[in-house]
Amino acid sequence: MIRDVLFKYWGYDSFRPGQEEIINSALDGFDTLALMPTGGGKSICFQVPALSRDGLCLVVSPLIALIKDQVQNLNSKGIKSLAVYSGMSYQQIDAALDNAIYGDYKFLYVSPERLQTHLFKSRAEKMNINFLVVDEAHCISQWGYDFRPAYLEIKSIREIIGNVPTIALTATATQVVAEDIINKLGFGEHKVISTGFERPNLSYVVRNTEDKYGHMLRICNGVQGTGIIYVRERKKSEEIAAFLRANNIQADFYHAGLSKEMRSYKQDEWKNGRIRVIVATNAFGMGIDKPDVRFVTHYDLPESLEAYFQEAGRAGRDGKRSYTTLLWNNSDIQRLRAIHNITYPSMEYIKEIYQKVFIYLNIPYEGGKESVNKFNLQEFARRFSLNSVSAYYAIKYIEQEGYWELTDEIDNPSKIMFTVNRDELYKVQLGNAQLDVFIKSLLRLYTGLFSRITQIDEAFIAKTTFDSEAGVKDKLITLSRMHIIKYIPRVRTPLMIMNYERLVESNFYLSQKRYDERKDMFKKRIESVISFVNEENICRSRQLIAYFGQHVDNDCGVCDVCLGKKNSANPAQARNAAKMAIIGHFASRGMNITKLDHNTIDPQFQEMLSEIQTIAGDNYRLYLDVFREMIDQ
Repeated sequence: MIRDVLFKYWGYDSFRPGQEEIINSALDGFDTLALMPTGGGKSICFQVPALSRDGLCLVVSPLIALIKDQVQNLNSKGIKSLAVYSGMSYQQIDAALDNAIYGDYKFLYVSPERLQTHLFKSRAEKMNINFLVVDEAHCISQWGYDFRPAYLEIKSIREIIGNVPTIALTATATQVVAEDIINKLGFGEHKVISTGFERPNLSYVVRNTEDKYGHMLRICNGVQGTGIIYVRERKKSEEIAAFLRANNIQADFYHAGLSKEMRSYKQDEWKNGRIRVIVATNAFGMGIDKPDVRFVTHYDLPESLEAYFQEAGRAGRDGKRSYTTLLWNNSDIQRLRAIHNITYPSMEYIKEIYQKVFIYLNIPYEGGKESVNKFNLQEFARRFSLNSVSAYYAIKYIEQEGYWELTDEIDNPSKIMFTVNRDELYKVQLGNAQLDVFIKSLLRLYTGLFSRITQIDEAFIAKTTFDSEAGVKDKLITLSRMHIIKYIPRVRTPLMIMNYERLVESNFYLSQKRYDERKDMFKKRIESVISFVNEENICRSRQLIAYFGQHVDNDCGVCDVCLGKKNSANPAQARNAAKMAIIGHFASRGMNITKLDHNTIDPQFQEMLSEIQTIAGDNYRLYLDVFREMIDQ
């Protein structure tokens, strides 16, 4: 049965490791916590059982962009799906929830903040839900690296929708976090299924270097295939991409400050191989299915091993040899420790920011509950002469306490929905020839316009109808004024959603104990990263697996630590391994290095040295010695 579903909708004959066990656990009625590495195929673990049973699957997910992508992908397969998330209007949410109850839909994706509303809770009682799915389940734990307080509301939703099996999924949960997930979700009879954190095809390399640019260039030149370079700052992503392009590497940058169209364009260019290397902030990669990434490089130290493991894990999902390199120096450690204090400003400062946000939004005391407001952080900081970074972290801390939500979504696309039935629309078309042509175009380009709020792109409509974008907008406004459609124009700004009314200073409560615990946990995660890069005697893979509370008996054999040990233990074997690696590397370039003479080698000697340094890493001196010996022979 489940294999039939898998083949029907995805075209696969078999499941990946762990998927079938998770699916059967859920179908047998167990609450299930699935621990799967990035790229392990988490979505299939809940989509297949949901399609195997009558009813609607309720999916809680924290990322709006990922929600939209998954809903779009499911609908493209003919699986009726819809979403409710922060930033939608009351009317949009109302229509979506009605469709979830009466519209024969299979999946309803919800951002956790929407679970708290009276509207959602009252409608959830009427839904025929077969499974509750909690994606990125580590967000429910304050001991996790990405705690989101709205996730705590999920347990109360379980009481409303009845005793349906819950499937919680995460790629990054320590043992403490896994136990917290089970407790916070109120699991009954349950199973914990882990597919393991080993990635045998992935070579973890850590490099202490002052020449990060040179190292990145050698990696790009020495490793064939596509890659990702992760950086902390948007500006740095642009600078590094420019540097790589200047050195003949097909590279581009990606960060959350770009428009949705530009992000989508660059993502597609990279996925399709027209951009070889993408230099990105951590806004890149979530939900992207590209199995043939050959290398991931971290230019900056990540703030946690959870984040590092998830980002590094985007390499080599096809099972082929791939590399992940973490570049660092002592200055990085100082900066990482400084982030600790920036991320957790004083309690007094946080309370001050709380009131200033409401002043900025012109919201009076006891007002603003469930309001959706445009919020420009830079403008806010300028108005009150604040450091924008410090203000941002204060706002995010208040968000963790559940008082509001600041969306990272800077581009909310235009949306429309017909508010008349087909018969009424036909009468309008008969009476207006110009609008008749336009309405027919809308119905041809988009499906579901009568049943749900649908995203549209005015520029795309203009291109396909040989009209101007302004002309399309005018027609949409005309139809809106005639009460034929509901038209919500695009908004390009972050949104601040207020979960509660504005409180007076004396009623705005923040727990000092919880603040201290979170700050201490953040510091421990930072120190774990620092210990990881400084440890030169324990296999990198074993270190990561141990961090997540698991144990393996064998070293990986391919990380920088393991390779260093091999060379030290058997010099003759190390020289032979270096020789084979050099021959194999240049053979992949179509060169038989054992038959080249000086006339062939001399013009490209420096380039060859650069490539050898890439494959040698810390063993460069050994490889260089072997290379010169081969040339002399």
